Amino acid sequence: MTFAATVLTLYPEMFPGPLGTSLAGRALGAAWTLDTRNIRDFATDKHRSVDDTPAGGGAGMVLKPDILAAALDSVAATDEIARPMLAMTPRGVPLTQARVRALAAGPGAIILCGRFEGFDERIFEARDLEPVSIGDYVLSGGELGAMVLLDACVRLLPGVMGAASSGEEESFDAGLLEYPHYTRPVTWEGRTIPEVLRSGDHARIAAWRHDQAIRDTRLRRPDLTLRHGGAKQAPPSGAHDDDEG
Repeated sequence: MTFAATVLTLYPEMFPGPLGTSLAGRALGAAWTLDTRNIRDFATDKHRSVDDTPAGGGAGMVLKPDILAAALDSVAATDEIARPMLAMTPRGVPLTQARVRALAAGPGAIILCGRFEGFDERIFEARDLEPVSIGDYVLSGGELGAMVLLDACVRLLPGVMGAASSGEEESFDAGLLEYPHYTRPVTWEGRTIPEVLRSGDHARIAAWRHDQAIRDTRLRRPDLTLRHGGAKQAPPSGAHDDDEG
């Protein structure tokens, strides 16, 4: 089944952008498809207005719910298999690797990109629309967030990555950051690849990598450690974790 992405945006010319290169670009048209729709096409007045002033006053403009609903409905009505509808917004639920894997296993997604001050809140009440955030910061619009989400999904589609195992031990998959990586030369600027990685002992290597993942997660992302009960996951391949005694 091909992963079908439809992006609703005021700037369709931004796509495919980075999604047209590298892994995602090579897979575009084969493992996945990308369709962009201009939200302004669903405006009903001669000025093609899509926004209005905030109720209650304040700066900026707000995207109108009737225009957004018309855009979403036009896409959803043609779906043979209902795709999840996502709205990119800093007020959304943080995107996680688990959510990415769930999306990648499905038929695709309809992604609504915000602009200005954001969406009229009633669109979330009226439509099954999932608010999604890619981080605790504000961008000029949801297009870059949509690209991030799609890139994360596309790389997990069957056949996109060269090796099927490439996505199995990565940051966030087990509530841990990924272990550090090394490659040749063995010694560089007086720094040597850890001996365990040159030992050929796969059980020791697996245990070392797991210990490093726990250590780095505790140091760099204590929020992940708290969220996953201490980030004390079982080591891969049944290898012994020296930290567990």
